[in-house]
Amino acid sequence: MAKSTVKDLTVGSPMKLILSFMLPLLFGLLFQQFYSMVDTVVVGKFLGVDALAGVGSTGSINFLVLGLCNGVCAGFAIPVAQKFGQKDFEGLRRFVGNMIWLSIAIALVVTLVTTTLCASILRWMDTPEETFAHAYNYIWVIFLGIPATMLYNLLSGIIRSLGDSKTPLVFLILSSLLNVALDVLFIVGFRMGVAGAGWATLLSQLISGLMCLGFIIKRFPLLHLSREDLQFRWVYARHLLNMGLPMGLQYSITAIGSILLQTAVNGLGANAMAAVTAGSKVYMLCACPYDAIGTTAATYAGQNLGAGKPERVHEGVRACTVLGVIYAAVIFLAMYFWGGQLSLLFLDTKDAAAVAAIGGLSRQFLLTNLAFFVPLLFVNLLRFTIQGLGFSEFAVFAGVFEMVARGVFGLCLVPWLGFPAVCFASPAAWVMADLFLFPAYYSCMKKRGYQFEKAQIFHLSRSKA
Repeated sequence: MAKSTVKDLTVGSPMKLILSFMLPLLFGLLFQQFYSMVDTVVVGKFLGVDALAGVGSTGSINFLVLGLCNGVCAGFAIPVAQKFGQKDFEGLRRFVGNMIWLSIAIALVVTLVTTTLCASILRWMDTPEETFAHAYNYIWVIFLGIPATMLYNLLSGIIRSLGDSKTPLVFLILSSLLNVALDVLFIVGFRMGVAGAGWATLLSQLISGLMCLGFIIKRFPLLHLSREDLQFRWVYARHLLNMGLPMGLQYSITAIGSILLQTAVNGLGANAMAAVTAGSKVYMLCACPYDAIGTTAATYAGQNLGAGKPERVHEGVRACTVLGVIYAAVIFLAMYFWGGQLSLLFLDTKDAAAVAAIGGLSRQFLLTNLAFFVPLLFVNLLRFTIQGLGFSEFAVFAGVFEMVARGVFGLCLVPWLGFPAVCFASPAAWVMADLFLFPAYYSCMKKRGYQFEKAQIFHLSRSKA
């Protein structure tokens, strides 16, 4: 039997453990963004501004649906991390077995609903007629690939819960290279239009998921499930749903605000839509370290909570804060000088007038968001730490704060102030979420720390007696 690659995050220097776990995860996220960026670059260069705007206008609804699925998968992985910290491997396998049944059901239902209602959703979002066909052809294929997306996110989440963040990186690198080749083949060679970009992403995600599955079978004997492990048990399923659904709903609730904002952007015309699309691609690339910090924090907190070491959770939060604040300063300076040029990668440089207009708006959007990266750091860090501690329901409330902020900007301020209001919508959402997350985090830590402290006092009193 091949040796497994699990990693215990409950012993050793928090900073070293966090860095060693986070860096492979960060590279994986960068390659995930590379997927999306290649789609956008090829679409913008070969299919034009309308196609680029059409693909970009699907970003918020994409985030709502795939965010729900990915959030559920991330929530499902937390009990696995906790059981690994407890060294309860039988319970761990039973969680994984029940996770499989729940994931199949969720993937099928969400795929059926979204592919059926795709056109209606885009019309409700007031997608312009000149970009509607592009938006529909792209997002319908992405929705069709929801089972493949959930397969990869579920299996990679399980692998990371056991402390291995390197293997998903390898699979993402391979599938990203495949995605590049398929993008060019489908769009340029087969002339499939924006649907070709969707099919390239779908197939790449599917292959990533299948590689994760093969790796688990070969390298993780701990996860070899028996018929007993695969038996559906409501006690395990209920706990998984209690962790997964709030995380998924948090993403979806947040995305509702993004949809309201995107609807307002659609009303500003194709140039504004293309500018937000291009600027968002660069912004999401820059935000990858914070996504990596969040996922790391959830696994780190889950394992240490399972091991009965909540004091290490707070040490991990401090280490992540140091890393995140330093990064915020560095990336803002870098993008101040080079962010505008990166945005131009997504535009057809032959159209000089469009480039000048869209490029300036895109840079404004990007720098405004980067200036508020410290609040974004705490949105990811505190939210995922709270979830790792077992208080997944708080994620929903954080999402409500973000939704309200983006909704107010989209419905009220964008029609009044125009594009500048678009730029400040997400920063306002992050600040609003932090106003809730800081007291929520301290409340959760106080509860966990108090329980741990009482246990220690009880143990010491018995020893002295």
